[in-house]
Amino acid sequence: MGPANKSQLSPSTFWLMGIPGLEHLHVWIGIPFCSMYIVAVMGNVTILAVVRAERSLHEPMFLFLCMLSVTDLVLSTSTLPRMLCLFWMGAHDFAFDACLTQMFFIHSFTAMESGFFLAMAIDRYVAICDPLRHATILTHSRIAQMGVAVVLRGVGFFTPHPILLKQLPYCRSRIIAHTYCEFMAVVKLACVDTGATKRYSLSVASVIGSCDGFFIALSYVLILRAVFRLPSREASLKALGTCGSHVCVILVFYSTAVFTFLTHRFGHNVAPQVHIFIANMYLLVPPFLNPIVYGIRTKKIRDYVLSFLRIKVS
Repeated sequence: MGPANKSQLSPSTFWLMGIPGLEHLHVWIGIPFCSMYIVAVMGNVTILAVVRAERSLHEPMFLFLCMLSVTDLVLSTSTLPRMLCLFWMGAHDFAFDACLTQMFFIHSFTAMESGFFLAMAIDRYVAICDPLRHATILTHSRIAQMGVAVVLRGVGFFTPHPILLKQLPYCRSRIIAHTYCEFMAVVKLACVDTGATKRYSLSVASVIGSCDGFFIALSYVLILRAVFRLPSREASLKALGTCGSHVCVILVFYSTAVFTFLTHRFGHNVAPQVHIFIANMYLLVPPFLNPIVYGIRTKKIRDYVLSFLRIKVS
């Protein structure tokens, strides 16, 4: 379908534009995106396989890491393959129901990612600040309850998104200036007042993000206070190195999320290609970095993978 009749799409479809102004670079942009996706899938699957195979890794930190890995796999797989079809095969048409389904997975699993970052921060706080009670506080049943609570929160708060959009009439152009079905990009196409719908979405995102961010920051402040009180300099440096890498991943996730949120609210002068590129990084970089930071840099997982490779080679 050519540009001339994009606005005449069937009511059952949308037209994904991609990155406005960079259409001629879509093929090349797809190469690093695909590479990051491959690394994300391989890394997260490896973490899941290692933790499942090694019973000594059935500890709170690694169980939460598995939950984060599943979230990353769903989040990246719900966006990247479809995005690469757009970049490499020019597949701009996107069915309306498929668009709403993708939107639900993106927003609900992003909320879950934030929740699991908070759960992992709580785990690190208990492990460092109250190590003797770590196993009794974070039992397997309590870990399961925390995981279920994070999932239910993500599903509960973002199930209304596709339902609300399903009810709206779309009498304007159905061109979505984005690489995936993002809530605000779709709601702008409705031909009725959507102020209440936008306010609900922004309120939910801001409440979840600010609450999780506050408690994550508080956890790491308390962790740092405990670390600086450790008698051993070597133990302090080791704990700082571990926490530092974790904080870097969390900062990447929240900084890109905050930029995307503020752009929707205030950033009318931000170039569309900048906004969309950052929005893509918000979905691609954490699933790519998490297995590296939480997996490769974790000695137990690294040692298991290396020993497995040595057995295979010998």
